[in-house]
Amino acid sequence: MRALIAVVWALAFSLAAQAQDASPLSEYLWLKRPLVVFADTPNDPRYIRQMELLEKNPVDREELEERDVVILSDSDPVANTALRQALHPRGFMLVIYDKDGSILFRKPVPWSVREISRAIDKTPMRQDEISEKLGK
Repeated sequence: MRALIAVVWALAFSLAAQAQDASPLSEYLWLKRPLVVFADTPNDPRYIRQMELLEKNPVDREELEERDVVILSDSDPVANTALRQALHPRGFMLVIYDKDGSILFRKPVPWSVREISRAIDKTPMRQDEISEKLGK
Protein backbone atom coordinates (compact mmCIF):
# COMPACT_ATOMS: atom_id res chain seq x y z
CA MET A 1 0.00 0.00 0.00
CA ARG A 2 2.84 2.41 0.86
CA ALA A 3 4.43 1.74 -2.51
CA LEU A 4 1.16 2.62 -4.24
CA ILE A 5 0.88 5.87 -2.29
CA ALA A 6 4.48 6.74 -3.18
CA VAL A 7 3.80 6.10 -6.86
CA VAL A 8 0.65 8.24 -6.79
CA TRP A 9 2.53 11.12 -5.12
CA ALA A 10 5.43 10.85 -7.58
CA LEU A 11 3.01 10.90 -10.50
CA ALA A 12 1.16 13.91 -9.11
CA PHE A 13 4.37 15.88 -8.64
CA SER A 14 5.64 14.93 -12.08
CA LEU A 15 2.38 16.07 -13.72
CA ALA A 16 2.50 19.36 -11.81
CA ALA A 17 6.08 19.95 -12.94
CA GLN A 18 5.17 19.21 -16.56
CA ALA A 19 2.21 21.60 -16.40
CA GLN A 20 4.44 24.30 -14.97
CA ASP A 21 7.01 23.80 -17.75
CA ALA A 22 4.25 24.08 -20.36
CA SER A 23 3.39 27.58 -19.16
CA PRO A 24 3.95 30.33 -21.74
CA LEU A 25 6.16 32.08 -19.17
CA SER A 26 8.16 29.05 -18.02
CA GLU A 27 11.43 30.53 -19.32
CA TYR A 28 11.12 33.29 -16.69
CA LEU A 29 10.22 31.02 -13.77
CA TRP A 30 12.33 31.87 -10.69
CA LEU A 31 14.37 34.36 -12.77
CA LYS A 32 12.13 37.28 -13.72
CA ARG A 33 8.82 38.95 -12.94
CA PRO A 34 6.95 39.14 -16.25
CA LEU A 35 4.81 42.24 -16.69
CA VAL A 36 2.35 41.69 -19.54
CA VAL A 37 0.49 44.55 -21.21
CA PHE A 38 -2.54 43.48 -23.26
CA ALA A 39 -4.67 45.53 -25.64
CA ASP A 40 -6.91 44.78 -28.60
CA THR A 41 -4.96 47.25 -30.74
CA PRO A 42 -1.67 49.15 -30.42
CA ASN A 43 -3.75 52.32 -30.83
CA ASP A 44 -5.64 51.80 -27.55
CA PRO A 45 -4.98 55.00 -25.52
CA ARG A 46 -4.49 52.97 -22.33
CA TYR A 47 -1.94 50.73 -24.06
CA ILE A 48 -0.08 53.75 -25.42
CA ARG A 49 -0.09 55.41 -22.00
CA GLN A 50 1.14 52.25 -20.24
CA MET A 51 4.00 51.78 -22.68
CA GLU A 52 4.96 55.45 -22.26
CA LEU A 53 4.97 55.05 -18.47
CA LEU A 54 7.20 51.99 -18.74
CA GLU A 55 9.65 53.35 -21.29
CA LYS A 56 10.00 57.12 -20.91
CA ASN A 57 12.26 57.51 -17.88
CA PRO A 58 15.66 55.75 -17.57
CA VAL A 59 15.39 55.86 -13.75
CA ASP A 60 12.06 54.04 -13.96
CA ARG A 61 13.61 51.38 -16.19
CA GLU A 62 16.37 50.90 -13.61
CA GLU A 63 13.73 50.43 -10.89
CA LEU A 64 12.08 47.70 -12.93
CA GLU A 65 15.42 46.05 -13.73
CA GLU A 66 16.30 46.08 -10.02
CA ARG A 67 13.10 44.10 -9.40
CA ASP A 68 13.86 41.68 -12.28
CA VAL A 69 10.84 42.82 -14.30
CA VAL A 70 10.66 41.84 -17.95
CA ILE A 71 8.06 43.67 -20.06
CA LEU A 72 5.97 41.74 -22.58
CA SER A 73 3.22 43.22 -24.71
CA ASP A 74 0.42 41.71 -26.77
CA SER A 75 -1.74 44.04 -28.82
CA ASP A 76 -2.93 41.54 -31.43
CA PRO A 77 -5.93 39.47 -30.29
CA VAL A 78 -6.08 37.71 -33.67
CA ALA A 79 -2.77 35.98 -32.92
CA ASN A 80 -4.45 34.29 -29.92
CA THR A 81 -1.18 33.73 -28.06
CA ALA A 82 -0.80 31.24 -25.23
CA LEU A 83 -0.87 34.15 -22.77
CA ARG A 84 -4.17 35.37 -24.20
CA GLN A 85 -5.60 31.88 -23.95
CA ALA A 86 -4.47 31.62 -20.32
CA LEU A 87 -5.57 35.08 -19.13
CA HIS A 88 -8.54 35.94 -21.39
CA PRO A 89 -7.95 39.71 -21.50
CA ARG A 90 -10.76 41.94 -22.71
CA GLY A 91 -9.38 45.17 -24.04
CA PHE A 92 -6.55 46.66 -22.00
CA MET A 93 -5.10 44.65 -19.14
CA LEU A 94 -1.88 44.90 -17.14
CA VAL A 95 -0.73 41.67 -15.47
CA ILE A 96 2.35 41.12 -13.36
CA TYR A 97 3.64 37.75 -12.26
CA ASP A 98 5.97 36.95 -9.41
CA LYS A 99 9.06 34.82 -9.97
CA ASP A 100 7.21 31.70 -8.80
CA GLY A 101 4.70 32.08 -11.64
CA SER A 102 1.83 33.36 -9.50
CA ILE A 103 -0.13 36.41 -10.62
CA LEU A 104 0.55 39.36 -8.34
CA PHE A 105 -2.14 41.56 -9.85
CA ARG A 106 -4.30 42.35 -12.87
CA LYS A 107 -5.26 45.94 -13.59
CA PRO A 108 -7.68 47.37 -16.17
CA VAL A 109 -5.91 50.76 -16.19
CA PRO A 110 -2.30 51.87 -16.71
CA TRP A 111 -0.04 51.98 -13.66
CA SER A 112 3.06 54.08 -13.13
CA VAL A 113 6.41 52.44 -12.48
CA ARG A 114 6.19 53.74 -8.93
CA GLU A 115 2.86 51.93 -8.36
CA ILE A 116 4.20 48.75 -9.93
CA SER A 117 7.41 48.91 -7.87
CA ARG A 118 5.53 49.45 -4.62
CA ALA A 119 3.19 46.53 -5.33
CA ILE A 120 6.17 44.26 -6.05
CA ASP A 121 8.07 45.48 -2.98
CA LYS A 122 5.19 44.41 -0.72
CA THR A 123 5.43 40.75 -1.76
CA PRO A 124 7.14 38.23 0.53
CA MET A 125 9.51 37.12 -2.23
CA ARG A 126 10.69 40.68 -2.85
CA GLN A 127 11.02 41.29 0.89
CA ASP A 128 13.33 38.25 1.04
CA GLU A 129 15.38 39.62 -1.87
CA ILE A 130 15.74 42.99 -0.13
CA SER A 131 16.80 41.29 3.12
CA GLU A 132 19.40 39.18 1.28
CA LYS A 133 20.73 42.25 -0.51
CA LEU A 134 21.10 44.11 2.79
CA GLY A 135 22.79 41.08 4.33
CA LYS A 136 20.19 40.41 6.99
